[in-house]
Amino acid sequence: MTARVPALGSVLRRGAALSVLALGAVQVITFGQTLVLARLLTPAEVGAFAAGTALGLVLMVFAEGALTQALIQRDGDVRDAADTVFWATLGGAVLAALAVVTASPLIADLFGDPVAGTVAAATAGALVLHSLTHVPEALMQRRLDFRRRIVVDPIGAVVFAGVAVAMAAAGWGVWALVVAQYAMVGACVLAGFLLSGWRPGGGRLSLRLWWAMVTYAFPLVLGSLVERGRDAVEIAIVGRALDASAVGNYRYGRRIAVLPATVVVEAGGFVLFPAFARLAGDPERVREAFLRALTWIWFCALPVAAALAVFGEALAVLLLGEPWRGAGVVLTAMAGFGLGQAVNAVTTEVLKGVGRSARINWMTGAGLVSGVGLLILLVPLGLPGVGLAVSGSALVVALAGLALVRSVVGVPGRALVGRMLPPAAAALVAMGSVGYLERTVVHAGTWPVPAGLVLVAGEALLLGAIYLAALHVVAPGLARAVREAARAWGKHAKQS
Repeated sequence: MTARVPALGSVLRRGAALSVLALGAVQVITFGQTLVLARLLTPAEVGAFAAGTALGLVLMVFAEGALTQALIQRDGDVRDAADTVFWATLGGAVLAALAVVTASPLIADLFGDPVAGTVAAATAGALVLHSLTHVPEALMQRRLDFRRRIVVDPIGAVVFAGVAVAMAAAGWGVWALVVAQYAMVGACVLAGFLLSGWRPGGGRLSLRLWWAMVTYAFPLVLGSLVERGRDAVEIAIVGRALDASAVGNYRYGRRIAVLPATVVVEAGGFVLFPAFARLAGDPERVREAFLRALTWIWFCALPVAAALAVFGEALAVLLLGEPWRGAGVVLTAMAGFGLGQAVNAVTTEVLKGVGRSARINWMTGAGLVSGVGLLILLVPLGLPGVGLAVSGSALVVALAGLALVRSVVGVPGRALVGRMLPPAAAALVAMGSVGYLERTVVHAGTWPVPAGLVLVAGEALLLGAIYLAALHVVAPGLARAVREAARAWGKHAKQS
C-alpha cells in the first residue's frame, strides 16, 4: 500500500497538469468560436439552436445512464461490463432520439418558433452517434489514460469550431451549428475508438451486471437529469416568456459564465474520482485529500466569480457586440454559479469515489427544490432573475454537498469554515474595491473595444492583486502555500 500511493500521486499530478493544459486549449477554442459566431449569427439563431437541442441534452443523460461512472468504479476484469454498458447506452440513445423526433412539433409550439422544432428533429441522430463515445472514453479514464483530455476533447473542439465558423460565414445560419454538431461527435467517436483500442464484442452482455451498475449509477443519473432538466426548464421559461433572442443571450451568457471555472472543475474532477476510489479504504487519506482539493479549487474559483460580478456585462458587450448586452446581464448574475460548481466538483467525486453515491440524491433534491423555487421567485426580473436563480441554486447544492461529505468522511465543520471563509473574505474585499472603481470611474463597457479590453484586463489584474494581498492578511498559511506552489511550478517549468 505504501509503495503504491506515491506512484498514484505522481500519475495524478501529471494527469492534472496535462488535463489543465488540454482543457485550457479547449476553452480557448470554444471562447474564440463564441466570439466569431456572435459576429456571424444573430441571438435569435443561437436561441433557436439552444431551444431545439434542450430536450436532446436531457435525454442524453437518460441514454448514458451514468453507467460509465459505474464502469470506471468497477474492479478486476471489465470486459463483460464494457460490452454491457456499450449496448445499454446505444439502446437508450436510440429511444432518446425517437422521443426527440416525436416531440419536435411540441418544441416548435412551446417556443413559438418552427425552426426550433426542425432543429430538434435534425439533431436527434447525434444522440445515437454520441452514445458510441461512452465506453472508449470511460475505459481510458479508468486506467488514468489522459489522452481523452489531451487529444479527444481538443479534436472535438477544433472540428466544431472550424465547421461552425466556416458554414456560418457561408450564410448557413442556425444550420451551421447543426452540421458542426454532427462533425464534432463523429470526430470524437473515431478518436475515442482509435486511442482506447477497445472494440465491442470482447465480452458478453450481462443483465446481472447491468442491474448492478444501474443500482450504483441511479443517484448519479438523478443528479444529472435534474441538472440538465433544470437547464431545459430555464431555456423554456426564457423562450416562452420572452423570445428566441433572449434564449440566445442566455445561452451565450451562461457559456461565458461557465468557461473560466471549467478548466479547474473538470480537470480536478477527472482525476479526483479515480483517486478517491483508490483511496476509499483509507479514511484519513480521503479526508486529507478532500480538504486539500477543496482548498485549492475554492481559492481558484473565488477571484473568477468576483471578476464576473464586477465587469461581466462590460466584457460581454466589448467581446460580442451591443446586440449581446443581454448575455452580459446573465453573465454578471451568474457570478455565483462557478463557486457552487467548484465545491460540487469535489464533494460529488468524494461521494462517488468512496462508494456512497446514494447520498448524492440529497444534493439532487436540494438542487431541484432550490432551482425551481428560486426560478419561480425571480423570473419576473427577466434575464437577471434567471441568472440569479441559477447562482443561488448552485450555492445551495454546494452547502448540501459539504454537509453530506462531513457525515461520510468525518470532516469537522470548523475545518471547512477555516478553509473557506478567509479566502471568501479576501475575494469580497477585492470585488468591492474594483467594483466601486468600475462603476464610478472606469465604465469599461462604454469605451472602444481595444481600450475597453485593456481597462478590463487592468481591472482583473488589480482585483487579483488585492485578492492576494488580502489573503496574506486573513489566511497567511494559504498565501504561503500559494507562493510555494508558484515557485515549485516555475522551477518545474524551467527544468522542463
